[in-house]
Amino acid sequence: MALNNNKFDALNNSEDSDDDETSFTEERKKKDLALPPIQVPREEHPLQYTYCLWFSRRAPGKHAAPQSFDQNLRLVGRFASVEQFWSYYCHMIKPCELSGHSDFHLFKDGIKPMWEDDANRCGGKWIVRLRKGLASRCWENLILAMLGEQFMVGDEICGAVVSIRFAEDIISVWNRIASDQATTNRIRDTLRRVLNLPPNTILEYKNHTDSLKDNSSFRNTDVFVR
Repeated sequence: MALNNNKFDALNNSEDSDDDETSFTEERKKKDLALPPIQVPREEHPLQYTYCLWFSRRAPGKHAAPQSFDQNLRLVGRFASVEQFWSYYCHMIKPCELSGHSDFHLFKDGIKPMWEDDANRCGGKWIVRLRKGLASRCWENLILAMLGEQFMVGDEICGAVVSIRFAEDIISVWNRIASDQATTNRIRDTLRRVLNLPPNTILEYKNHTDSLKDNSSFRNTDVFVR
């Protein structure tokens, strides 16, 4: 995971050496999605799924094309038990401490945080826009709810993203089947509860097929207000 000190510095500086590291990055990504299962010691508490934490950061002024987004993704940690999660999380950089155009992506093992991934292709995401200063608390509440299976929708949840931007921060939850209205509504209602959102909070939903068409994560969304 993105950690304090040298490990996080390496992530921050990665954009300066993209050309030199492209071949290495592509080879690493092939290995990332074919990693062996994580062993969980008998004394630890296994999670229902193995999870991967990814980090991405876009340099100021650069417009992200799909291929450049893929190159900017860094797999920074995998875990399969409660204890393994906390051993990472206690040393993580918190979202509110990030700057610029940065994202943490927490996804189930084997699913890349990309619209084109087979698990995501027919799905979409719920979007919550946050004023600055709330991202760390909301991100922690969300990922604990995910790991604890509070959404109660089986394997429908693919992952979650916290996106740090200049004027606002954004939380999103990705699911597999956008057309399954009952399931997407249950995810929405659980998201409201775990984030403790006021009743009039606006939530947005966007299909990944629409994101592929307009090459945008957060524009042209469907707006929902309870």
